Amino acid sequence: MYFYSHLKHKIFIVFGFSFLVGILDSFGLTMFLPLLQMVNDTSKVNPDNLGNLRFILDGILFLGFDLNLISILLIMASFFLIKGVIYYISGLYRVTVQENFITQLRTNNLKGLNLLSYKYFVNSDVGRIQNTLTGEVDRVARAIDFYLRSIQNGIMILIYMVFAFLVDAQFAILVTLGGSIANFLYKYLYNQTKKSSRRLTADVNVFQGLIIQNVANYKYLKATNSLEKYSLKLFEYIKRIEISNKALAKLNVFQLAIREPILIVLVVSIIYIQTNILGSSLGPILISLLFFYRALNYLMQMQMDWNRFLEATGSVENMTVFEEEMKQNKEYSGVMKIVDSISTMELSEVSFNYNSITVLEDINLKINKNETLGFVGESGSGKTTLVNILAGLLNVEKGEYFINGLNSKEIDLKSLQNKIGYITQDSVIFNDSIFNNVTFWAEKNEANLNKFLKVIKKASLSDYLEGLPQQEDEILGNNGINLSGGQKQRISIARELYKDVEILILDEATSALDSESERAIQKNIDNLKGEYTILVIAHRIATIKNADKIVVMRSGKITKTGTFLELIMKSSYFKKIVKMQEI
Repeated sequence: MYFYSHLKHKIFIVFGFSFLVGILDSFGLTMFLPLLQMVNDTSKVNPDNLGNLRFILDGILFLGFDLNLISILLIMASFFLIKGVIYYISGLYRVTVQENFITQLRTNNLKGLNLLSYKYFVNSDVGRIQNTLTGEVDRVARAIDFYLRSIQNGIMILIYMVFAFLVDAQFAILVTLGGSIANFLYKYLYNQTKKSSRRLTADVNVFQGLIIQNVANYKYLKATNSLEKYSLKLFEYIKRIEISNKALAKLNVFQLAIREPILIVLVVSIIYIQTNILGSSLGPILISLLFFYRALNYLMQMQMDWNRFLEATGSVENMTVFEEEMKQNKEYSGVMKIVDSISTMELSEVSFNYNSITVLEDINLKINKNETLGFVGESGSGKTTLVNILAGLLNVEKGEYFINGLNSKEIDLKSLQNKIGYITQDSVIFNDSIFNNVTFWAEKNEANLNKFLKVIKKASLSDYLEGLPQQEDEILGNNGINLSGGQKQRISIARELYKDVEILILDEATSALDSESERAIQKNIDNLKGEYTILVIAHRIATIKNADKIVVMRSGKITKTGTFLELIMKSSYFKKIVKMQEI
């Protein structure tokens, strides 16, 4: 059902091709019986010896062909030639279907990830997400390949079984019983494979998460000589993945080893019973045997392919659950687009919880166009959550959020976020040129270059740019390794300004900077004041001293709002912070 949900009717076309191949191959094999009859007399063919398959020879006679050696050889060759053409077309179509499926899977997963609600994403296992979007997709690709092969082999088995029964029903029943006995062994192998597959998927998910954390926290781990200690956890999961892969490989090798011996033992035993005990003639048995040998080969191949498919069932199950989670946790968004400039943003009696923990409670706040607001408060006071609601990252759970008088639940969030520039403490710098970092890979034409230079000037980066050997084409290195903290933040500001945003959000953008860099960023903010609606979360009051309004927060509530001077007069908490920071 999982594959059908993605492939629809295409999966039946794949199976239809398999059916045609099986029928043509069986017709070709049937022509061996007339050839066997001609061993002693090349002119003698008795259609009755074909049992229920005599309709094939009757059809040949009806079409006006003589049953002689030349005509039988030509007809046999024709069946196999047409089968080869159909098999080739079938293979091409199956590959096309598989590749389309994988492309669709990757595309849908990326779209689903981009549509996830921010609240769900921040509580998700990043390792699992990365593994599902990369490694798991490859394993599911292998899964569908082996799944389709298994079903195709099953169709071939069915066709060969039908033809074998038409030639010699008694012999066919004996072979079927033998195959059923062998199937018990494979059933055990299937169960072991599924267990190993699930265990492998779970271990790879954890390993991916550990790797991400290793890379993200490399500086700390290196500086504190903790890499070796942390690596022990990684080594543990590397070993667990190795054990699971070995278990799957052993099961696969075991099946390859026992495949032919089981096949030969079955065939030899049944021929002996049929000829020496039941007294049947060898001619029809040999033709029936051809069908059954083909059927048993396909049976063994099907069992192997099915087992290879089961190796990836953990990935398929994980992908199924992941897709369902993305659907269930899709971000809610209205349909009304914000076309006009944002003149007001207003929160009314807004409360917000993370699970059972209250983060915001009864928030009332109005922001006017081109105002600069600063948010201060101790860690955990709800500043970032409040700003994330304003940015449309988090949906209002209780209360109302109005933008230009419209309820946020009716607004298309993308149209809101197109007007927002967001700058965090950890600057986002791509390993690319400064031009591409600022313009987000815009075409490098004269208009875009002029716009780039304007925002570079606004972000106070002109002197820095002129000092670069390659100027706007200078590569900034992995995570901006060649930049200072202040330069990273100014490039982040330039990127947001290039987008022609109306609202600038700075979430503790200066908290990791030295005093000189902080003053430079503060000067940037002051220069932009009045041109944009600016929301600044800051631990250091100096950064927001010149804001139009400062919002003081404690324990998820707004306690005071006012200018710097007003708050010194009416908020003892704010006055205490100012005194501590010696402003």
